[in-house]
Amino acid sequence: MATLFLIPAPLGDADTPWLPEPERLRIVHIRHFVVEAEKTARKHLKALGVTTQIRELSLLTLNEHTPATDVAALLAPLMDGHDVGLISEAGCPAVADPGAQLVALAHEKGLAVMPLIGPSSILMALMASGANGQRFAFHGYLPVDASERAQALKRLEQRSREHDETQVFIETPYRNDALLSQMRTLLAPDTRLAVACDLTLPTQTILSRRVRDWPAQAPELHKRPAIFVLHAASR
Repeated sequence: MATLFLIPAPLGDADTPWLPEPERLRIVHIRHFVVEAEKTARKHLKALGVTTQIRELSLLTLNEHTPATDVAALLAPLMDGHDVGLISEAGCPAVADPGAQLVALAHEKGLAVMPLIGPSSILMALMASGANGQRFAFHGYLPVDASERAQALKRLEQRSREHDETQVFIETPYRNDALLSQMRTLLAPDTRLAVACDLTLPTQTILSRRVRDWPAQAPELHKRPAIFVLHAASR
């Protein structure tokens, strides 16, 4: 049976190996791919050493602009008996990623789905935070408006405190510093606040403290991909 392989992409430099060798060898034969961005996907596939010439690969695009009515057509190679690789821009496909639509449809069609081992910035940030890893939730992006974002943060902090649940979210990189500043001002002193930035890169920065214990000089996060983790202490 043809298989939809879920292929993690590097979180940073594609020249650094990011897939275990046994996983890499499972997908080098694939000729058909569904990708979030063609340019970066070609770079990733070249680094993985796919056996087909890069220019001869079939790369179909699935991103936030793809109409839901067009997703079914992306399964055509699978229906014809060809393995297909799904690759997001960075990290694990179908996690905070439009590829989830394709995976759901593949299951509906009775097709085989195979997730591969690779980097997940969400899980890596949670691992490194010291927050509760038994119960957590990922929320994607918070509201852009500062007042609405403040309300969302207070709701997440209250939810964390009531359910002992770690809250994980992201921000558009150029707004990272504004979000961090707001969290340090708004959250309770005993709430754990962690930031994991540039994961897997030489510039990786991970800082996890109670809000009251954060250093006066916060790390510079502007335009750097970051994951934010919040865990409120029980009262």
